[in-house]
Amino acid sequence: MSLLVEIQNPEAFEDNPEPAEFMAWAGAACPEPAALEVVIRIVGAAESRMLNHTYRGRDAPTNVLSFPFEVPHLPPELMPDEPKLLGDLVLCRPVIREEAQAQGKSLDQHWAHMVVHGLLHLQGYDHITEDEAILMEGRETEILQRLGFPGPYEPQ
Repeated sequence: MSLLVEIQNPEAFEDNPEPAEFMAWAGAACPEPAALEVVIRIVGAAESRMLNHTYRGRDAPTNVLSFPFEVPHLPPELMPDEPKLLGDLVLCRPVIREEAQAQGKSLDQHWAHMVVHGLLHLQGYDHITEDEAILMEGRETEILQRLGFPGPYEPQ
């Protein structure tokens, strides 16, 4: 599998996980053997709040937003072979830090969970219905345990 991860940090936060960690977490959540690309943007509360309000109608920052890439309707001969752009993840650093502390999780565990959660959304998983939530949460738990973290929905 070939996975390209672009990390954007417009507010120049200095204590984010290392790029290699983001790559490992993203790689664990991606299907194989496709060549894939994802953008991970680490933002503050103001940008997260604006995006959450604009795209979800919620006037508050949130931990992760997923923006799947919509493939344009082009003839097959004009479509690039690789990599396939999955989309963008927007991770809100202050919300992730607050949630990790409130939930008694390590920062790495919660960052990893948000990357995995967001990437599953980019691949079509959701948690709107109970059946969807069970499927998605099971997949998240499997991936995070493979990465050496406890299941994200287990009491800490």
